[in-house]
Amino acid sequence: MQSEQPEPSNQPRPASDAEDQPVAARLVAAQHPPLTQKKRRIGERLIELGIYSVSATSIIFIFLIFLFVFREASPIFFGGADGGKKDTAVATAPATGPTTPPIISNTTADDTAELESEQYNPEAEALPTPQPTASNPPPATPQDDAERARKIVGEGYPILEHESPVNVSYLAYDNWQPNSEHPRYGIYPIIVGTLKTTIVAMLFAVPLAILAAMYTAFFAPKWIRETLKPAIELLAGIPSVVLGFFCLMTVASVVQTLFGLDFRLNSIVGGIGLGLAVIPIVYTICDDALRAVPGSLREASLAVGASEWQTAYRVMLPAATPGIFAAILLGIGRAFGETMIALMATGNAGTFSWSFTEPVRTFAATIGAEMGEVVFGSPHYQVLFFLGVLLFIFSFIINFITEFYVKERLIKKFRGA
Repeated sequence: MQSEQPEPSNQPRPASDAEDQPVAARLVAAQHPPLTQKKRRIGERLIELGIYSVSATSIIFIFLIFLFVFREASPIFFGGADGGKKDTAVATAPATGPTTPPIISNTTADDTAELESEQYNPEAEALPTPQPTASNPPPATPQDDAERARKIVGEGYPILEHESPVNVSYLAYDNWQPNSEHPRYGIYPIIVGTLKTTIVAMLFAVPLAILAAMYTAFFAPKWIRETLKPAIELLAGIPSVVLGFFCLMTVASVVQTLFGLDFRLNSIVGGIGLGLAVIPIVYTICDDALRAVPGSLREASLAVGASEWQTAYRVMLPAATPGIFAAILLGIGRAFGETMIALMATGNAGTFSWSFTEPVRTFAATIGAEMGEVVFGSPHYQVLFFLGVLLFIFSFIINFITEFYVKERLIKKFRGA
């Protein structure tokens, strides 16, 4: 028998055929666009363009600020403050020993000749030379001036004038007197003073902030936590000049009475004031870090018989170590760069001493106190910008450690990676 052949159908084939599937899909997509695709309007594009422009402008301004600070401090790194003058004369002091530093002066030969021409009068008769007496001593010789300058400056430091060029080697001393007749720019007292106040601030602020964060995160009732947390964070909104005035008038008297100190303002008082400014930062980050620890760790610790305090101290606190470490580093940066509290509560004396009971001076306080009165472009001006460069380098190191060490090393360690 002959098999029956299927009759050809006039109906269209389904769109699932391989050859017609792409065409059908395009038709469906054209009629019904996906929900994830949205036609952007002109207003949205303008808003995005504005956001990008503001962000790029902010980044550019930040880099310009850094470049400006480095440019103003560049003479310290690259050869002093003479501005490239080739006629700058360097007068050497009379030899008093093989290691006597030179007297560095900016008086040029042209200035000396002009001064002599103004004082010389060929038409006037010769005046009698006055005889030296007790009330009218003889004029000082260059050797006398050098000996007097050496007594002021001390041994080992070069004898500078206010317009003398300064380089990095002149900063490695323990005497900061930039406004003296013969200025000295030793920054060791400023470094030591900054370290002392920062150490006191962290010793005062870190334990209080961590304990307060542990209390509000694990022990405090809800109504106490909702009241105490905003109250502590409110300290961050208090102006630093108010905290400095409080330390100047109240904390200084209390500390001096309790410890019987000779100096009312010292690194202890300044450190307490800086600690009050650091507490909100450390507390907020520590509280967030403790709350971010999974609750299963706390439940497992309590299930094996540990108390609430043992759980908080031995389980939850170590698990939150990356965040706590970051909070401490940010607090150090805040204490290191604070200006008004350090200016008002530390005594602002550039003395080199490791005693915590003596007045000190910090980087930020030095810049804030002297920048407004310094001559633009002078060596003192450049040294202050050099201190600003050191502040920037320290802040960069703190942020670098926080970003790469805390986030990479510690987080991987506690996650078991």
